[in-house]
Order: sequence, then structure tokens, then C-alpha cells
Amino acid sequence: MSINATTAQDTQDTTRLELRPRYEGSNICTWIGFKHVNYMVEEAVYDHLRQHGLPAGRLYERHGLGVDITDLDTKILTAFHIDDLATATVRRLPDGGGALRLAVELTVERGGETVKAVAAKVAVQLRLDPRGHAVEPPPAEVAGFVTGRLGAGAAAVPVPAGADPLEVLTAGENAFGWAWRMPYFYCHFTERVQMSGYLRQLEEIVDLFLEDRGVSIKTLLDEQDWIPVVPHSRITLLDEARMEETLYTVYTVESVFKRLTYTSRMDAYVLRDGVLVPTATGRITHGWAVIENRRDWSLVDFDDRLTDALTGKAGRGTGRGSA
Repeated sequence: MSINATTAQDTQDTTRLELRPRYEGSNICTWIGFKHVNYMVEEAVYDHLRQHGLPAGRLYERHGLGVDITDLDTKILTAFHIDDLATATVRRLPDGGGALRLAVELTVERGGETVKAVAAKVAVQLRLDPRGHAVEPPPAEVAGFVTGRLGAGAAAVPVPAGADPLEVLTAGENAFGWAWRMPYFYCHFTERVQMSGYLRQLEEIVDLFLEDRGVSIKTLLDEQDWIPVVPHSRITLLDEARMEETLYTVYTVESVFKRLTYTSRMDAYVLRDGVLVPTATGRITHGWAVIENRRDWSLVDFDDRLTDALTGKAGRGTGRGSA
């Protein structure tokens, strides 16, 4: 994330930050993908804490508290390009569920006017790390957000002896499953999969699902100049997944709306003691757009091939991926 400038606080509970998207997120032409838009939201949240005298490094090193985003709900209203300079405004919302809750708005200049590009709501908790030496008590202003374990909780799924967890999770559903060992670079504070790790999982399983259904991103790009676009995504942590555990991720198509968008659900699990423990759930909405030139695109209606692939009418491929 490239940060150009940070201005002073507007009020006690509101901060502003100027920042640019990372070059890594410019994958097709100069447009920025949803994952990197969410990275900009994350950076605005961490800067908000920093401006209030609560930088993530100090919270961990002095107080043993890891800053964790546990809910990230983002609506993308205008596409970002690689050289855009965004202004992020972060505003505190009423606290709830033992979490600090924030609203994040990103704006960008378009044709001499300021346009709202992103509206997001974020929940933050401080996970106490029991390892290491004694630490100082948490700062009073964030003591209510400290927890010994992350997650809103969800019912575990039993797995019969000898059964394939992915077959159990996808049976009878318009779904696709993927199992992958969680690497250290998806984690933070030594062992836990962080929110950005789940953003990567969501991006990856969408790609694998579309390939499995015969409508891979490259196929539609080569044959029709179509690309997927994301107006809305949300991920919520339900429990903690740890470094080097196998994450069983399931992608389920829930609805196709008037051949304009489709909404799907991501559910992530780890297998412990014979049961699948849910660690995260999320939803993402996709549309498709045709590339008009190197700068512009416009939304298109789904054709029969894409609609049949999404609904499973054209066959469901293998129903599972591999890494």
C-alpha cells in the first residue's frame, strides 16, 4: 500500500488518510481487484488506530494484543485505477459484540469531482497472545475489545469415519470445494490466519470455481473480452484457523439475479477431532463487464453459457480444486 499523506484528525472519532492501491492489484488493464480495494480499507483502519495513539506494533509488543479485523463488509461503487489517489475517511460507530466498529469511506477524483468509491463497515478485536513474557495491561480505551479467542462461533459439522470432508460439505449443493494447507504468509501474530488471508482464499476459490465450470476468467477474456467485477464482498471470522492447518473452503452459488449479478457464499473449516469447525464465512457478488478500451468497461448481461455454468445446468466439473 502506497501512502502519500496523513492529515490531522477531523474529530475525536474520525480520521482521514490519503493512499494509493498497490501495483500488485492491477491485474487486468489498470483496474484494481476487490482484494486490493479491501487492503486499502484495512490500511485506513490501522492508520485510524495509529492516529489515536494505538499502533498495532505497540499494542502487540507492549500489551500482547494482536489487532484483528473480524468482520469486513465492503461495497465498491466506483472502480479504482492503479494511479488513483484515494482519500479514506474512518468514522467510529457504536461498539457492539466486544468489537470496535468503524465505517470507512474511500473517495476519488473523477472529472474534477469527488466521487464516493467504497463504503465499508469493519469490526476490530484485540486478541491476547499468551506466549512470551508478561505484558502491560491493555490501554483503558480498548480494554473492552480484548478477547482470548476470536470468532462469532458456528455449529461444527461431523465427518463420518473415512469420509472426504469436501464431499461431506458439498453434497447436494451447487458448490465447489478446495483444501489447502495454510502457509505462514497468510497468518499474523505468529500463528493465526488473518482477514487478508481469507480475502486471498475467496479470490482463489472464485477463480478455481469458474475454471471448473468451463468459464474461466481467461476463457471469457479471450473469447468475449469479458471480465468479472465485484460490487460487494463480506467476510466474518467464526473461529481461529492456525498456521499449517488444512483449510477446507467451500464456494456455493446462492442466486443469479436477472442475468446481471450472482451472489455466492464462501465457508471455511478446519478438521479437528473428527468434526469440521467453521472458521470464516463470507459472501461475494459478481457481475461481468466487457472491456471497451484500456481505460473503460461496461456491464453486460450473462449469456446462456455463463448462466448455465453458474447454476450448474452445464455440468459441475469435478466440484473440487487442488493447489
